[in-house]
Amino acid sequence: MRDMLGREDSISVGEAQRRMAEHFSFKEPVSVLVPIGDSYGRVLTHEIYSSEDLPAFPRSTVDGFAVVAASTFGATENLPSYLNVTHEIFMGAKPEFSLRKGTAAKIPTGGMIPEGSDAVVMLEHVQSAHEGLIEVLKPAAPGENIIAAGEDVRRGDLILKRGHRLRPQDVAALAGIGITEVTVYEKPRVSIISTGDEIVPAGSSLLPGQVRDINSYNLAGLILENGGIPLRKGIFRDVYADIRNAVEESLEESLMVLITGGSSVGIMDMTAKIIGSLGSPGVIFHGVTLKPGKPTIGGVVNGISVFGLPGHPAAVTVCFELFIKPVLKMLTGIREKEFLKQRTVKARMARNVSSSAGREEHVRVALEDRDGELWAEPVLGKSGLIRTLVMADGTVAIPAHVRGLEEGQTVEVVLFS
Repeated sequence: MRDMLGREDSISVGEAQRRMAEHFSFKEPVSVLVPIGDSYGRVLTHEIYSSEDLPAFPRSTVDGFAVVAASTFGATENLPSYLNVTHEIFMGAKPEFSLRKGTAAKIPTGGMIPEGSDAVVMLEHVQSAHEGLIEVLKPAAPGENIIAAGEDVRRGDLILKRGHRLRPQDVAALAGIGITEVTVYEKPRVSIISTGDEIVPAGSSLLPGQVRDINSYNLAGLILENGGIPLRKGIFRDVYADIRNAVEESLEESLMVLITGGSSVGIMDMTAKIIGSLGSPGVIFHGVTLKPGKPTIGGVVNGISVFGLPGHPAAVTVCFELFIKPVLKMLTGIREKEFLKQRTVKARMARNVSSSAGREEHVRVALEDRDGELWAEPVLGKSGLIRTLVMADGTVAIPAHVRGLEEGQTVEVVLFS
C-alpha cells in the first residue's frame, strides 16, 4: 500500500536497522603497521599484553623524605620523630644506598625509592631541626606515598583488546610500556555522491533556484569522526545514467556508498532503482517512520552497504547516527560492544514539544546549565535548515507511540560527535 506521496508503507527505525544488520557482510579489514604517533582513532587488530612492569621501579608520589615507616610511628606535632637526613635522591638516578631505621633521604615526586625504605613523608609534615636533622610531625604507614613496581601494569597483563579504537590515553599507555608501533585496521573508504539539478559547489555564486552543496561536507566530517575516509565524488545532475555510473564506480573503490539528494518521490525512486540494478540483494528498505528522514533508502549491493539519503541537512545527520554509523563502525573493525555505545547525557526538557503519532521523531536540542542542572532547549525549525544543526548539541528521540514531551521531563540526549 502506498501513502499520499506514492511511497510504499514505511517501516520502523528498529526494523530498518534489523534488516541492515541481517544483510551486512562483514569482511576483516586490511591491517597495517603504524607508529603509535599515527595510531590515534585507529582500531587494533590484535590484543596487546605488557612485556614489562609499569612503573619498572617503586616511585614517590610526593616531594618529601623516603623513610623506614617504623621510624615515624607515634610522631605528633608536640612529640615529633627525629631522623637523620643521610642522602638526597635525584630524578633519573638509582639510589646507590640503603636506608635504615632512624634515617631519611630527600626525594622528589617520581624519584626512585631506595632499598630499605617503605614510605615517604610529605614535605608538609616535616620541619628542619637543624642541618641534617628533620622533625617528622605525622606518622607514615608502610607503602604511604609510594607507587610500587608494577602497581600500574604487571608484566603479562592485557592492556588493550582487539577491536579497540585507540584514544589518547591508550596511546600513552603503549608508550609507557615501550611499544612504538601497532598493527591497526585500514580506515574504510566511504563514497559521497551529491545529486540534484539545483546543487552547486560551495564556492559558486548562486543563481535563482540554486543552493550550495552542504550535505557532502557534513557527511565527510561525520565519516572522519567515526574512523572512515570520505571520498567526495562530486555533484551529479538528476540523470539516471550519470548517477548510476557514479555509484558503480564508487562500489569499486569504497566499502560504503552514500547518495544524498532530493526528497521528492521521483528522485528517491530513481535512487532505489539504481541500487536495485547494480547487484544483490539491492534495496533492503525504502521509507522509515522517522522524522526527519522518512524517505531514507537502505540497500546492499554485493556486500557493500548503499544508502539513499534525503536532501535536508537535519535528516542527513539523524540518518547517519541511526543507520550509517553502526555499519561504518563495523567496517573500521570495532567490535559490537564498542560501536553500540553512544555519548549521551541526561537533561530536563526546557519546554513542551509535541509529536505526530506513528513516527519516531528526533528533536534537535541545545544544552543549558541552570544552577548545575542540564536542560535541553528544543532547536525548532524545518529539517532543511542547517543552522538548527549548528545551534544544537544533540538530539532527543520521541518514540512513535508518544505524542510529545513535557517541560521538566527527564530525557536522554544523544550528543553529536
